[in-house]
Amino acid sequence: MSAVSLSRAAVAVAGAVATVATLTSCAAHAPKTAAGSGSGKKTFVVGYSQSNNAEPYRAQLNAQLEYFVKKYPDLKLLPITDAHQDSATQVSQVQNFIQQKADVLILSPNEPAPLTAAVQQACTAHIPVIVLDRTVNTDCYTSFIGGDNYKIGKMAGEAAVQALPHGGNVAELQGTLSDQPQIDRDKGFRDAIAGHHITIVYHQEAKWLKANATTIMQRWLDQNTKIDLVYGENDDMALGAVLAARGAGKADGIKFVGIDGLAIPTGGIRAVQLGQMYTTFIYPTGAEQAAATAEAVAHGKTVGKKQTLQTTRITKDNAADIYKQYDMSAKLG
Repeated sequence: MSAVSLSRAAVAVAGAVATVATLTSCAAHAPKTAAGSGSGKKTFVVGYSQSNNAEPYRAQLNAQLEYFVKKYPDLKLLPITDAHQDSATQVSQVQNFIQQKADVLILSPNEPAPLTAAVQQACTAHIPVIVLDRTVNTDCYTSFIGGDNYKIGKMAGEAAVQALPHGGNVAELQGTLSDQPQIDRDKGFRDAIAGHHITIVYHQEAKWLKANATTIMQRWLDQNTKIDLVYGENDDMALGAVLAARGAGKADGIKFVGIDGLAIPTGGIRAVQLGQMYTTFIYPTGAEQAAATAEAVAHGKTVGKKQTLQTTRITKDNAADIYKQYDMSAKLG
């Protein structure tokens, strides 16, 4: 399978074009911009509601967003809220940002349906809403930023076919079942493996978390059904499965595939480099694009309704170089 690869420079250019110089306008029901022409306002308050800080991907997103927002002196990022995977908590947090009259709202929904009404409330209050990674069930937002999860899931499935050329058994660790990324990553994977004598013998919701995945994988291994490959819909779950397999003395006979590709010591890129995982795929945080979009809408500019971020497959051959390209440790401290 040929992987989709983009250099860091190309991604940066694509992100800048997509966020700052986009020409498409918002949907008819999207909120008004934070500041009209001639408002004289010099500081724009940005609120960000995060679905769950426990996932390494989301912790990294938070850190990157704080870094990139500082590139715009007229933006003030309020303390990032953590919904702890509780939609009711997140609705309350979003409503609090609305009551504070934030100029721009950024949201990573825990689930689409429960957060829909809150996004519509922001829309009614004419607060631009930037939705990151996970969708909501309304078009009353300013811009959606995220990867093509079906495409990434399909690439993961193609990698599984490559890893199991004669077929085999797969165990799938799923994110929160109501999340659109989970739905798309599952469908893409299943479409790719169809007709290749690959059977998904186990699949279960692990809610994106390593601890959950470890427990589930331990239970699967105890049942003694042969598992040739584990597909974790994010790296944290894949690495949880690695821990369980190691504990059972079965890791060497199983290949592990994930998604996220974080350039952190405990992330997927390093795991592939060290041979702990077979492959993973970069799922950009979108933090840089979100900051640029917040700056643009705060100044009344139109932005793309949908900004699709690109991916890169990580293998042992490119892991070291890709890690260097995406490593932000020196910038984030």
